[in-house]
Amino acid sequence: QVQLVESGGGLVQPGGSLRLSCAASGIIFMIYTMDWYRQYPGKQRELVARVSSGGLGNPDTTDYADSVKGRFTISRDTPAKNMVNLQMNSLKPEDTAVYYCHAHLRSAAGVNEHWGQGTQVTVSS
Repeated sequence: QVQLVESGGGLVQPGGSLRLSCAASGIIFMIYTMDWYRQYPGKQRELVARVSSGGLGNPDTTDYADSVKGRFTISRDTPAKNMVNLQMNSLKPEDTAVYYCHAHLRSAAGVNEHWGQGTQVTVSS
């Protein structure tokens, strides 16, 4: 059974930094994308950043929401590549939300999407 376990949320002052990590465990054959979403109270989850597998011999590609470009960086650990990190710099109060890790992958159970449990990020003085 695939699980996504997040870590690294917390309270930080405006202008500060936080690093979120998400580790995927289980019998995983291929990870197509790993993403970070965030959710504000009463709102739908929105995509923050995505890393897409480039496939055999090709580099991964990344995409970001306009609101975080230049401030957030998503990356996958190598060589395992079953962990994704989100480095968040120059944090703003409007970045306060619950952040969720998401993965689209192929496991022993087939091709499915998986979500982590969420981690709170609070940006406040």
